[in-house]
Amino acid sequence: MNNSSFTLGNGLRIIHNYDPATAMVAVDVLYNVGARDENPQLTGMAHLFEHLMFAGSENVPDFDGALERVGGISNAWTSNDFTNFYDVAPAVNAETLFWLESDRMLSLSFSQKSLNVQRSVVIEEFKQTHLNRPYGDLSHHLRALLYTVHPYRYPTIGKEIDHLRRVTLEDLKRFYFSHYAPNNAVLAVSGNLTSDRVKELAEKWFGSIPRRDIAPRTYQQEPPVTSQRLECLERDVPRAMITVAFPMPAYGRPGYIECDLITDILANGRSSRFYRELVMQGDLFSDADASISGSDEPGFLMLNGRLNRSDDASVEEARRVLTEAACALAEPGNVTEHELTRAVNRFESQSTFSSMNFLNKAQALAMAEMHGEDINSIVPAYRHVTTSDITATAARILDPARSATIEYLPR
Repeated sequence: MNNSSFTLGNGLRIIHNYDPATAMVAVDVLYNVGARDENPQLTGMAHLFEHLMFAGSENVPDFDGALERVGGISNAWTSNDFTNFYDVAPAVNAETLFWLESDRMLSLSFSQKSLNVQRSVVIEEFKQTHLNRPYGDLSHHLRALLYTVHPYRYPTIGKEIDHLRRVTLEDLKRFYFSHYAPNNAVLAVSGNLTSDRVKELAEKWFGSIPRRDIAPRTYQQEPPVTSQRLECLERDVPRAMITVAFPMPAYGRPGYIECDLITDILANGRSSRFYRELVMQGDLFSDADASISGSDEPGFLMLNGRLNRSDDASVEEARRVLTEAACALAEPGNVTEHELTRAVNRFESQSTFSSMNFLNKAQALAMAEMHGEDINSIVPAYRHVTTSDITATAARILDPARSATIEYLPR
């Protein structure tokens, strides 16, 4: 992928990919702010801002209306680490996207009405996705079990609804002006727009936005997990579910890629171990999965299994079988070259097909720039992993004595 990059005087990093195969353009703004930057007594702020950023800025009272008039669409997402906003429109209308994103980086239009409306929307989302959905509060309990001091101990949606109810306009302004700034963001552009045009529009619309003092991250790092942790939940769910999580390295650190590949070997596709050994053989599991949190700081590798039966004996057996199936990767010679090659090929194909879309390309470029890495180096790094690396990482990470388990049971 041929890209160009430059930095404005105010610290805004810009990365660009010219794609003449499309008549469209995507503009992506990635802010280095997420749930980890919140006051522990006012959680959910970063996600609330995801909504507030569409509620009008200093010179644009109707963000969506201005975008729709030029044939554009937009969306956003928030994680514990980052907040991302992206817009797509015909390339001939690219300047509108730069104007809109620059204005909400310059200053939001803070009002009590806007806060009340967006707060109500987020509270309803909290209820729908975490309180009223089966297994919806799993992330709250799992994170609280894994983390004791680090802000990863609560999910992006927030720790509790009362935190959202307590947010004031002054809280919003303080959080906004200490995080949403050009020197705390990456602007990625992909589509039918030349590098010269990108530089021209970036200087015109973002160049005059002042740098800001970014709030330092003063929270404590999480101490190591040194013993098994277990929590049993009883809820109105149709059947039992077992989740076992193991602490793992942060993004970009040794072992991160191996952990990602371990979860693919275990649970990606019908040729994976979990599907063949747990779901297809026997009647204990209805499905089984494995994933990583993919976080910027030390995260977790998670095993998850839904059961066909919910009696105590079945739950205990499922927990043992799920853990043993994963820990088998730590045995010398257990991981085959075929399994590893299949997992790496799958990763490379997904990356390749994703990069054919200009919007996906813009988001991937923004994240790579935020991490300070060359996007073209990611796939080769996965190719460099050996079966011995997988075995060694599995032996280090998949340690039942350092795990956190949630037994989610029908009431």
